[in-house]
Amino acid sequence: MLTTLTDIFAQATKWSNDNQGVLSISIFVVTMGFGWISGIFSALRRRPKFKIDFIDGPTFCCTYPIGKTNGEHEAHRTGIALYLAVTNTGSAASSIGHISVGYHWHIRPFSFDWLKYSVGWFWLHEQIAALTDFQGKIGENIKVFPFLTQTNHLAPVNAKTFLQPGQSTNGVVYFEQSDSWGGCFPSPRKGGVPIKVAIEDAFGKMHCAKFKIPSVPMEYARKYNPSFGKTLAELRGEQLPFDASI
Repeated sequence: MLTTLTDIFAQATKWSNDNQGVLSISIFVVTMGFGWISGIFSALRRRPKFKIDFIDGPTFCCTYPIGKTNGEHEAHRTGIALYLAVTNTGSAASSIGHISVGYHWHIRPFSFDWLKYSVGWFWLHEQIAALTDFQGKIGENIKVFPFLTQTNHLAPVNAKTFLQPGQSTNGVVYFEQSDSWGGCFPSPRKGGVPIKVAIEDAFGKMHCAKFKIPSVPMEYARKYNPSFGKTLAELRGEQLPFDASI
């Protein structure tokens, strides 16, 4: 047995000496292959990751009548304002793209729509431009809240939507749901209205977070923005019933 192993070792040594060029090239190719593969895996690990939080301030939803009916049902719309903080906790830079918000309908159980929109989520995929800035009074001063993706009227600065790893940004996003009726509005639960925020990055990956936000009357919403709920009405040449005396 020992003789056999010695012979094998001697033959291997002789083959290596006779084929040093081939062996060197083979080792080089294998090394390059491992380097290439490890580079691919390293690149795959470099991804953006958005951490989404909400900040105290104009973060709420409001459902309000619009002076129309659909059959026996009074029509209404829902406005949602979210003051978000977004941090890139990943390892690659990316920009904030499409932003959507989802909520559960307030409808009776055990129907198709209940399964789809009360157990599942009803999504608002399109932000809408706010007519005026969101603001709040602090003592004798007025604080203007920045928008996340649109330009402020009172403090026109470019929205910061491109985030390097470790960078963060914040701002308000605003949605108005089109004409609805019945229970097609955010369903209040214990602790607030559950919502889900989804932000798409430049690579098409979705980053999501769930929160509970308050449902407030229009008087409260208008304290933060005097034009809350009026964008669709202005676009359609309508007047909301609570604005009729203005």
